[in-house]
Amino acid sequence: MKRMHLHVAVDNLAKSIHFYNTLFGISPTVEKVDYAKWMLDDPLVNFAISQRGAKAGLDHIGSQVENNDELTESKSRLEAADMSMLTQESTTCCYAKSDKHWVQDPSGIAWETYHTLESAPTFNNTS
Repeated sequence: MKRMHLHVAVDNLAKSIHFYNTLFGISPTVEKVDYAKWMLDDPLVNFAISQRGAKAGLDHIGSQVENNDELTESKSRLEAADMSMLTQESTTCCYAKSDKHWVQDPSGIAWETYHTLESAPTFNNTS
């Protein structure tokens, strides 16, 4: 089963958490000083926000897969489409360690397909 992933950069994390708690009717699954994530079941979405100095708005879109087979299948489709792809193995991002494949759509919006391996104590490899 795949889960849509949306990551939005926000200007004020506390106000945004309050807004999304009200919108979704639940608290975040993960909440850190610069990041929050809701694992929604209806709709099936991994929705994340962060306040890390980026311009407010859509940061990236993705597809979270449940296992390595689904990740390999997605990678094969991207390779068949002859798209420029960045592959990251065991990378730390958003307080999780994951294997990922990144592409950009024709408008330049970043898309990631990833399989989460485990949680991590930092947002990324440098923080």
